[in-house]
Amino acid sequence: MTMRTLAFATLAPALLLAAQAVAQGHAQHQMPVPAAQDHTQHQTKPKEPAKAKPAPKKKPKASREPAPVDHAAMGHAMPTAQQPGEPVDHAAMGHTMPTPSDEPRTPIPEVTDADRAAAFAHAGNHAVHDNTIQYYVLLDRLEAFDADEGTGLEWEAQSWIGTDLNKLWLRSEGERTGGHTEAVDLEVLYGRAFAPWWDLVVGVRHDFEPGDSQDFLAIGVMGLAPYKFEVEATAYLGERGQTAARFEVEYETLLTNRLILQPQIEVNLYGKDDLRRGIGSGLSTAEAGLRLRYEFTRQFAPYIGIVHERAFGRTADFRRDEGEDADDTRLVAGVRIWF
Repeated sequence: MTMRTLAFATLAPALLLAAQAVAQGHAQHQMPVPAAQDHTQHQTKPKEPAKAKPAPKKKPKASREPAPVDHAAMGHAMPTAQQPGEPVDHAAMGHTMPTPSDEPRTPIPEVTDADRAAAFAHAGNHAVHDNTIQYYVLLDRLEAFDADEGTGLEWEAQSWIGTDLNKLWLRSEGERTGGHTEAVDLEVLYGRAFAPWWDLVVGVRHDFEPGDSQDFLAIGVMGLAPYKFEVEATAYLGERGQTAARFEVEYETLLTNRLILQPQIEVNLYGKDDLRRGIGSGLSTAEAGLRLRYEFTRQFAPYIGIVHERAFGRTADFRRDEGEDADDTRLVAGVRIWF
């Protein structure tokens, strides 16, 4: 016999005894028998016959014209119609308007002398000219050039002293070529302002050269024309019955704040021939110049330019008789100063 057979023979009686003990324990525990359920109390009610649904009511057709809204019933008070020209009653409309107040929201402090002094700096004694004496000196052209006769020098200057309304004017022009004085004149004029930027001038003019000296009575205007053209127009009456007129126009074009281009035209006319001075009647001479200056300061500005002068009529004939040209073009270099 094997070991497995012996083990089984030993365990079989024990397993049998255990099964009998379990069966006896369960026999003492009786399970209750469920009572029969009484379904007689649960009676089913007979179904009632289904009621017929009422026919749906037809909605009344909406009127094409809507009924007016009763704002009074809704608590909305409507203002009465306003007649043309009547003021709007904002209180009736429920609009509460703020009442104006005499006092500002932020009180403004009273202006003191210290505030005035801070706002307006001291302007000195020249805030306005009024009747105070002022002066002005301008050396508009002081230039050198090279001509056939040699090196030349030409100038034009003016100055005034006085008030805004009344001034004493000094004006002078001159030219020297090759050490010889070609022309020099000096004008002393009284000026009276008759319009903004315009003066009426009356005075005398004295010609030193060419020929014998001669005096003229002068009357004219000078000022700033529209578009900032500087204009001088003067008529002269000589002591020997000679009449003359001079017109000069200048214009300044600012290429930059310091670089300025200045075209200039001057025309001279005479009433009759003056053989001793080489002047013919009618249009005598015309000069056109173009100068470009650089202002290191407003008072000091060197420049370069080109000038063309031409003689006309009898004046041109007198120059040819003297062996001179009737027209001349030259390059110039000079300086402009004022104070």
